[in-house]
Amino acid sequence: MSKVACIGELLIDFFCQDVDVKLMEGNHFIKRAGGAPANVCSVVSAFGGEAYFGGKVGDDAFGHFLEATLHEQGVHTKMLKKDPDHHTTFAFVSLDATGERDFTFARGADQYYTLDDIAEDQLEEINILHFGSATALLSDPFRKTYLALMEHGHNRNKFVSFDPNYRGDLWQGKTAAFITWVTQCCKKANLVKVSEDELALITNQSDLSRGVDVIHQLGVEVVMVTLGAKGTYVSTQSFNRIVKSINIKSIDSTGAGDAFIGALLSRLAKESKYSDVLMDEELLVDYVMFSNVVAALVCTKLGGIDSIPTYDDVNQYLLK
Repeated sequence: MSKVACIGELLIDFFCQDVDVKLMEGNHFIKRAGGAPANVCSVVSAFGGEAYFGGKVGDDAFGHFLEATLHEQGVHTKMLKKDPDHHTTFAFVSLDATGERDFTFARGADQYYTLDDIAEDQLEEINILHFGSATALLSDPFRKTYLALMEHGHNRNKFVSFDPNYRGDLWQGKTAAFITWVTQCCKKANLVKVSEDELALITNQSDLSRGVDVIHQLGVEVVMVTLGAKGTYVSTQSFNRIVKSINIKSIDSTGAGDAFIGALLSRLAKESKYSDVLMDEELLVDYVMFSNVVAALVCTKLGGIDSIPTYDDVNQYLLK
């Protein structure tokens, strides 16, 4: 069994409980554990993988709550650090009638994660590194750490997974910089997972296949484009196709992309040779179908970590 480490932010999502309102109109909020890499870790663990989270929270009540939440999910936290000088990062979220989000960040400790926070022997035991942070590329010192860890994985032939996780509110006026950083990251990745909108933004291509080709040309072996209700477009060196999803009523799309990649990595971690899986169309499609169902079911509940389905939930759809 390969060990999977997810690098990035662990934060508090404050979800607005008022129905179908923008954040400025909301008054009632509920606390949930969140952060894309933490969501991925939790899904990896939920489906039998050995997951490690790398990032920083405040040494405060919220940071301790988040650490306890990861423990409850079976995620290893020895790469998690608590910052006595900066508060835990927050995200405030409201949902419209379709489950789409209006949100804003109050950023804190996550941006101060450095290489000094990670022991070298902790990295050596990791086989799969996933980079799916929404905040990591915004600024140093975390950006420098993020890129160095990605370089470490690439140079040591570890399996590197990358999800750009674009958030327009964070990159207003800096989209060109985002594309530059993402391009650099793609060059170090074996697998890149993007949404359809992210693909168009990063590659400046409106055509799906042409956009995917741009990503492949950066040296990426496998590109996966999540298409919402339509499923996932999977492209390798030898084949490409759309793998369909299932029909559900979406309550909250938060964490769906994270659930997809977490489910996929949980399957990949059980393989001894990743390259064999990635080039086996039938097996890879089976993994993607499983991941599509996990992602869809996450959308039927509120929150990221709290909405992770069980094997039984998933199998109800796969066995139909």
